[in-house]
Amino acid sequence: MRQFDLIIVGASFAGLICARAAALRGLRTMVIEAKPEPGARIHTTGILVKEAADEIDTPAEFSRSIHGVRLYAPSLKHIDLASRDYYFQTTDTAALIRWLADEARRAGADIVCGRKFAHAARTGTGFDLPQFEVATRFLVGADGARSTVARLFQLGRNTRFLTGLEVEYEELPRADPDLLHCFLDTRLARGYLAWVAPAPGFVQVGLATSEGTKPDLKAFLAHAEALFGFSQARIRERRSGLIPCGGPVSPFAAPGLLLIGDAAGHVSPLTGGGIRLAFRFGRRAGQLIADHLLRQGPPPEHALAREMPGFGKKLLLRRIMDYGPPNLLYDLAIGTPPMRWFARQVYFHRRQPEAPPRSGDG
Repeated sequence: MRQFDLIIVGASFAGLICARAAALRGLRTMVIEAKPEPGARIHTTGILVKEAADEIDTPAEFSRSIHGVRLYAPSLKHIDLASRDYYFQTTDTAALIRWLADEARRAGADIVCGRKFAHAARTGTGFDLPQFEVATRFLVGADGARSTVARLFQLGRNTRFLTGLEVEYEELPRADPDLLHCFLDTRLARGYLAWVAPAPGFVQVGLATSEGTKPDLKAFLAHAEALFGFSQARIRERRSGLIPCGGPVSPFAAPGLLLIGDAAGHVSPLTGGGIRLAFRFGRRAGQLIADHLLRQGPPPEHALAREMPGFGKKLLLRRIMDYGPPNLLYDLAIGTPPMRWFARQVYFHRRQPEAPPRSGDG
């Protein structure tokens, strides 16, 4: 049986960042991924907020920068928002994950793909994974919203989700490539929103809804057809997935064991954004586990618990969004100063004064 210091279940953003950090610090590290390769059958749009881009430097060829947001009411009336010192990055997510996997391998981590993790047994020195004929001193679950690691070891599990549907178009000439297009519509996207996001070499179009509401992407495409001409464009890929929206799970760790990424509920309950937290806490988990195993550092969960956000206000706003403000309210509010102020808090986090409006500002 091969011996490892750290085994990570899931070649996700969080899992691969954790593997790289741990391997660089000297741990014998393995990543187990059920999919045939990292980046296969992705379930995320892969939009990086500026804070995520600041966490990890990624190759420019896998992303494009977007400096503005066009926010639409159900009537399709819109406002344009921008901040002088803020941007988003849309990504070729599959390519980015493959690059992160290569970086983890270069750091010394082993990555095993195409085999689903199903069982592990705690031992006196760590965990045995008999189906892989390996043992490890420490086990990390980075295996998504329905984490098998969490289920096997009675850790906290996500219970509240948004359901997302998305298609990728080869191109949408009518979509302004310098804007992230976001649509508020309780009828079509209760609890969240719909989006048109120009990415490097393609355009991502999707929506997400809160539980109990079936997402109807076809209805959204019909609603915004006159703006973007979806019917004239070629679809290259479709995807769907669950987005945790209940905040961090508890407990997220036990001796020799912890959860990161979606498995830990490290996703903003309001915006559904989890990549920044995956980058941050994936890296911190790898660093802290290495310090614990090699340098007599404290249990990593103690430090992570102090660093994790609480999401109190965002959880409250999540309840309001789940209820679904009436579309009439969105239509009345879209051009008002309070609505513009609130949108800026959500998208730009109290950044510098707003950039001059674009000519299409509604």
